Amino acid sequence: MDLRAIRQPADLKGLKTAQLDALSAQLRERIIDIVSENGGHLASNLGMVELTLALHRVFDSPRDKIIFDVGHQCYAHKLLTDRQEGMERLRQYGGASGFPKLGESEHDAYGTGHASTAISAALGMARARDLKGGDEHIVAVVGDGAFTGGLCYEALNNLGHDKTRLIVVLNDNQMSIAPNVGAMSKYLTYMRTSKAWINLKRRISNFFLKIPLIGKPLFKLSQRTKDSFKNFLIRDRFFSAFGLRYVGPIDGHQIKSMEKLLQRAKRFDEPVLVHVMTEKGKGYEYAEKQRWSTHGVNPFDPVTGQPKNPSAARSFGKAAGELLSELAEEDERIVAISAAMVEATGLGPFQRAHPERLFDVGIAESHAVTLAAGLAVGGMRPVVALYDTFLQRAYDQVVVDICVQKLPVVFLIDRAAIGGADGPTHHGIFGTSFLRHVPNLMVFNPRSIEELQAMLPFALSQDQPVFIRYPRAEAKGMKELPYAGFTPGKWEVLGKKGELCLIATGPMVAEALIVKQTLSKQGISAQVINAASVKPLDTGFIKDLTLTNTPYYVLEEQALAGGLGSAISEYCVQNSLKLPEHIFAVPDAFITHGARGDLLVECGLDAHTIAEQILRMREAIA
Repeated sequence: MDLRAIRQPADLKGLKTAQLDALSAQLRERIIDIVSENGGHLASNLGMVELTLALHRVFDSPRDKIIFDVGHQCYAHKLLTDRQEGMERLRQYGGASGFPKLGESEHDAYGTGHASTAISAALGMARARDLKGGDEHIVAVVGDGAFTGGLCYEALNNLGHDKTRLIVVLNDNQMSIAPNVGAMSKYLTYMRTSKAWINLKRRISNFFLKIPLIGKPLFKLSQRTKDSFKNFLIRDRFFSAFGLRYVGPIDGHQIKSMEKLLQRAKRFDEPVLVHVMTEKGKGYEYAEKQRWSTHGVNPFDPVTGQPKNPSAARSFGKAAGELLSELAEEDERIVAISAAMVEATGLGPFQRAHPERLFDVGIAESHAVTLAAGLAVGGMRPVVALYDTFLQRAYDQVVVDICVQKLPVVFLIDRAAIGGADGPTHHGIFGTSFLRHVPNLMVFNPRSIEELQAMLPFALSQDQPVFIRYPRAEAKGMKELPYAGFTPGKWEVLGKKGELCLIATGPMVAEALIVKQTLSKQGISAQVINAASVKPLDTGFIKDLTLTNTPYYVLEEQALAGGLGSAISEYCVQNSLKLPEHIFAVPDAFITHGARGDLLVECGLDAHTIAEQILRMREAIA
């Protein structure tokens, strides 16, 4: 069977077992080729191949709706739904998204990107179906890691109460980005490994197979009825308590077995949970052995599994984690909190040095923040490490639990900029906007790792919340640029006064320096200001600058509404001071996926575009 011949799920319906096995191998090979070239999510997609095939053979997409929670495990789905050409440029500008995306294909029933949303969305779609008198099936495919998120249980509680017809497929690979934690993980492990069930299954099989002539038919009958025995022997009461019919667990790499179980699930006029066990990284030895580190990867050599072009740029997160570990040696009050992202946020060194003071709560950002509040009230100095885009999920807790009480919690916010290949659900461009207006907090954007290292000890010394926001890696040129030191509410002056002033923050400081060089070639001198302290502002500098009547421009890799430029403008309006000539920021739009350089151009935030626009504005005035 040739994968290239599969353009729609309907093409899978008549395939034999041998053809499906061959197709599975081709899908894995194709996924490895694509991800090795473009980067992306590897291990989770390799583990989803057979389950995806079974889903598309049993259900009739796009009439039936299949919703992938988180969505980064959808590569096989996309390859089977007429997007093989787009997948050649996966996660690149103009290529296929790494997540399901409404509008990309009729087979992407719902756009996802963050964990634990699929059951809620599926329930809404199922209720819409019922209100309109439809009969299609709605399927939510949820990983065991996503089940650590509270939204799943809110949805299950609602689903079980109303008994809406819906199928939840629990993709249990025993792993998320990091080792799964919590009671749910332990529960699923029990269900997989229940000694009572395993022993009974073995005894039943041996008994029937020893009976002459009729042994095999009786064994097959027992296979169809054994789930009822299992329901009494293993603790599936958890899902039953939510009002769901539980079936499984079943091997997620046996297509025919899964098809039978899914066909059975279709017959129930009530919510059903199908428990499927898969192996993350299946079929690729390197990913099987390195299931955590191959969750998300940069381009790599498929033969060795090693990165093709290891980045020379230093990671802000790693530097923060290393320093935090050192500071914790001197201060036993320092504790760290992760939401299933220990290594990804740089907390690995802290975990290894202080395992008893590292709390990984799973994919539960809201809980992570309120846990930090409790630790702070208890006399500790908690540090919460999250991606900017995931901090959005805990906004209420930030406001009510942290800031209203003015608790000394430090937030290390990674990926606080245009996120690149993962697209709109992962760009960290709203953090300044949703933090800056909240009382009792400070917001800092370091331009360099040296500045971050100065900010962190200061943040830990404060009796109020402090948010330190930074991109994934340090920009080129920042390492070589001498750093003068950090003072909250004071901005760093880079160079002498010029005909105009460029006020930049975070990663845009590097772009501002290039703009300065470009303008210099046109005979225009510019001064660059590193506005690392977003809240509080350097109001003294703003007053002095505006009194000289110097034209100034604001550069930030954040949303225009509510960003640094907005903060400066608000202050100027309130104090009758000169406003910025222009604010260069992310426009009022969701930004697609692609390389950061391409996306900066799309947003008009690359140095070349900024310099050209400044020149045009000056010419218009002249």
